[in-house]
Amino acid sequence: MFFTGDPTTRKRVDLGGRSSKERDRQKLIEQTRLERNRRLWLRQQNSAAIKIQKCFRGRKAVEAEHDKVRDQFYRTYGKSYLNINRQSFGPDSEFLRNLFFFFNAQNNGDFTVLVETCRLLLQLVQDNGDIISLFGGVDYLTNHALVDYRVKQLAFCCIQAVYHNREQLKDQVLMTPWESSEPAVVLLEVVVLLIDQKLPWACKIVGYLLQRNVFTLFREIVLVGKENRRPNNCVGKAPSLERMLSMIISHVGQKPCICPHIDPLCSFSSQMLTIPFLWQLFPSLKEGHANVLPNDVSAEYPGYACLLGNMLETAGVTLSQPDCSFEMAIDLAAVTTFLLETLPPIKSSSRETRENSTLAEDDAALPDEMEIVLNRDLEQQITNAINSRFLLQLTNVLFGEISLNGSHYGLDEKEVTAVGAACAFLNVIFNTLPLERIMTILAYRTDLVRVLWNFMKQCHEKQRWSSLPEQLLHLPADVPGWLLPLAVFCPVYKHMLMIVDNEEFYEQEKPLSLKDIRCLIIILRQALWQLLWVNPMAHNNAVKQMMNTSAYRRNPVESIKHRVSVVASELLSQLQDWNNRRQFTPPSDFHADGVDDFFISQAVLDGTKANDIMKRAPFLVPFTSRVKIFNSQLLAARQRNGAHGVFTRNRFRIRRDHILEDAYNQMSALSEEDLRGLIRVAFVNEFGVEEAGIDGGGIFKDFMENITRAAFDVQYGLFKETADHLLYPNPGSGMIHEQHLQFFHFLGTLLAKAMFEGILVDIPFATFFLSKLKQKFNYLNDLPSLDPELYRHLIFLKHYQGDISELELYFVIVNNEYGEQTEEELLPGGRNNRVTNENVITFIHLVSNHRLNFQIRQQSSHFLRGFQQLIQKDWIDMFNEHELQLLISGSLESLDVDDLRLHTNYAGGYHSEHYVIEMFWEVLKGFSLEKQKKFLKFVTGCSRGPLLGFKFLEPLFCIQRAAGSASEEALDRLPTSATCMNLLKLPPYRRYSCINLKQLLFHLLTLVIFLSNVYGNSKQQLETKLLYAINAEAGFDLS
Repeated sequence: MFFTGDPTTRKRVDLGGRSSKERDRQKLIEQTRLERNRRLWLRQQNSAAIKIQKCFRGRKAVEAEHDKVRDQFYRTYGKSYLNINRQSFGPDSEFLRNLFFFFNAQNNGDFTVLVETCRLLLQLVQDNGDIISLFGGVDYLTNHALVDYRVKQLAFCCIQAVYHNREQLKDQVLMTPWESSEPAVVLLEVVVLLIDQKLPWACKIVGYLLQRNVFTLFREIVLVGKENRRPNNCVGKAPSLERMLSMIISHVGQKPCICPHIDPLCSFSSQMLTIPFLWQLFPSLKEGHANVLPNDVSAEYPGYACLLGNMLETAGVTLSQPDCSFEMAIDLAAVTTFLLETLPPIKSSSRETRENSTLAEDDAALPDEMEIVLNRDLEQQITNAINSRFLLQLTNVLFGEISLNGSHYGLDEKEVTAVGAACAFLNVIFNTLPLERIMTILAYRTDLVRVLWNFMKQCHEKQRWSSLPEQLLHLPADVPGWLLPLAVFCPVYKHMLMIVDNEEFYEQEKPLSLKDIRCLIIILRQALWQLLWVNPMAHNNAVKQMMNTSAYRRNPVESIKHRVSVVASELLSQLQDWNNRRQFTPPSDFHADGVDDFFISQAVLDGTKANDIMKRAPFLVPFTSRVKIFNSQLLAARQRNGAHGVFTRNRFRIRRDHILEDAYNQMSALSEEDLRGLIRVAFVNEFGVEEAGIDGGGIFKDFMENITRAAFDVQYGLFKETADHLLYPNPGSGMIHEQHLQFFHFLGTLLAKAMFEGILVDIPFATFFLSKLKQKFNYLNDLPSLDPELYRHLIFLKHYQGDISELELYFVIVNNEYGEQTEEELLPGGRNNRVTNENVITFIHLVSNHRLNFQIRQQSSHFLRGFQQLIQKDWIDMFNEHELQLLISGSLESLDVDDLRLHTNYAGGYHSEHYVIEMFWEVLKGFSLEKQKKFLKFVTGCSRGPLLGFKFLEPLFCIQRAAGSASEEALDRLPTSATCMNLLKLPPYRRYSCINLKQLLFHLLTLVIFLSNVYGNSKQQLETKLLYAINAEAGFDLS
């Protein structure tokens, strides 16, 4: 290269697309992964080698010990067994103990010893006839445990010896004892002898043999002997094998011989009935015991349950075949539905608590009904068979040819049949099996929600509900067609909404569009109104019994109606929460059309239809109507507890600069009855002197507003703020206050007292905390208000397309409170449980639950206890979280001056058209919202107006003329108030003029500013405010 004159060096560019550093990094990661896998494989190899060596050494040691005992046995009893006698079978002899220890059915010597022992046993019994004393000695009851064990072992060893030597004994197994004394006959005869029903250990032996799956051994013995069967020379005499089988089968269903862990696949029905021409081979077996076959094996093994378990396993294989037809799927769904209806509910083994799983006391008195409890293994067989694969295959075959976009020609018969079969099957599944096993599969891995929604939408639009029962054979003809689809759709869609994020619901409109959801709200609203008001079900005791299995069988339609009323109400409530987060439909869409004054009057009466609706579906009633009902309940409670009485038992002395401590000490000492009564407050100044004024209710309202503002201040450390300045309990409150839980109990009582007395307080709570007052759980969609960043991270995980396990996340979460970090496991063993694509949804749920529920559980629990001292749960269950905030704080909209003017009384010569009054309203209307709130606090003691308007202010706002005439002295006076009577004393200022208007405005502003500052905490602030009032010649009248 020649020098070009350019001294700079050109930058080299790699056109390969990635830098060498990146390639080296990827190579290093891959090499590290391979090394880690190689080390893991070496550890597993070493561990396996150790286990193999350990097992081998153990087997060798056992075999050596067997040989040792066998040699000792021969030396003791001789090769020809001459030393064996009657005492050898007794409880004190070691003969049987040693024989059972080393016995091996495949060892010829051991086989010969067993045969000769059995010959001697048969001879001894034939000579003496008393087999009980032979094995049990003088006192069988004393030695029964040892004797029972030995006879069980002897019987099984005899069967085992015949089984392992069946090829050598194939000519003997079907012989009778009257024609031969061959080894097989001797061994089987001993078993027949031992299981005689007259013997005390007979049932124990049979139960033990069934537990060891002896029918599997019998099957092989019979199959070998059948091929070498010889003519029976003893007419009327059954072979030893047949006699033994007859005696064992006769025990089936007889307690307590049946082993609870018997494998149905090894039962008599499975192993013996599949032998060709069994009844020809054993005719007496058929004649004597055929009637026992259809009966239940035991109470834990109902025949229909065993049939169902085996059928479901077969159905899974059938549905997986490519040529499985639609008709086959329909038949399978129908038969399994029929069998599932006969099952008792199978309880979940996880943390899920089945809804209404415990019966009321009245249910226990149902006549002649006993709860059926399935064997745990049989339950497991059924629940394992209805797994994700089975549900996917069934829904794919049923819905494979159904269009998810609907048809312009309406519903065809095939679609109705498919939906009917699926709904009938799943409805029974929901009543029988643990829901957590199947809900996630149905919600996220099948098209069930979209198929059912398109079906319901078309029925709703074309009004085809009435003709559905004719095609849905599971329902009587007079049942509404929407009942069964809603019973299945509502719980599945509700489960889906628990994990759907805001972007999916509002922006992507998945799984249903917002337009479809508005239609769904109308369907749910109409269905609930029909079930609860137009044609209500029987309630009280009858409703409690709907979840009882026998009640369900007697009246399945009423049970389905009850279920629909529950799941539809839950889903509609959940959709209302979504609408409160971001409105997509008018709130009136949730309200029923039939709510009138008669309904409101009935809603407060227990046992009425309206009262039942308020408990089960309160959102059907407009908010204002529910507030009226709530206020009437509060009024009745106050009257019951004497809150309207003249005398006050409880009087608080509160220091303004220690308002929180004084209120806590005095209110905590009150009983629940005292809390419901009147409380009067006297403020004490910094000199220890009570302030002038008599509390007629106004000072108490002023006290409540100030104490709540102080107690819920985040600087006190009991509460924290979200990014939107909403309050929730501080998870680390225990690090600040030793008695923080007692304070939360006090704060709950304080808030309840404010609501009980109808006092609105300006405390904005976070929605996820208000749900705790309703004893509800929070889910992922509540997380953005608490921790938006964590919510974004979890949504990123939910939609992550790669391998999540590479992110090295585990089921742990780190808490950081005041700089102190602690690590908690989300699951037992969570530190070693990596997050993968399969369990990421569970991880997201657990993280959300930890932040929204677990961290504040203690604080919320104590707050709720205090709150429920005054406010009953069923009172606030009428409201959702957003409405509950309105009950606490009122509307955030501007104060309605026109409404206040419309509901104002006048006294002392004032009237609505008086020039001073008109001037006053014009001035007040010109105030800012903050100044209007301060004015309202000045005249009523509370800065928030009544929730339903000033019509409900008690007593109504009144303006009274102060001073006699518009003199110069009157012009210098400031307006005063009496908050206990909601009274404003307004001097008669001169007629309207620019100067007089400014004068009135100055006076009102003076009072408002004074009022806003007079409740300061410091001595300097109080001194400044008092000097300002004196210089302004203003008097603050608290009378």
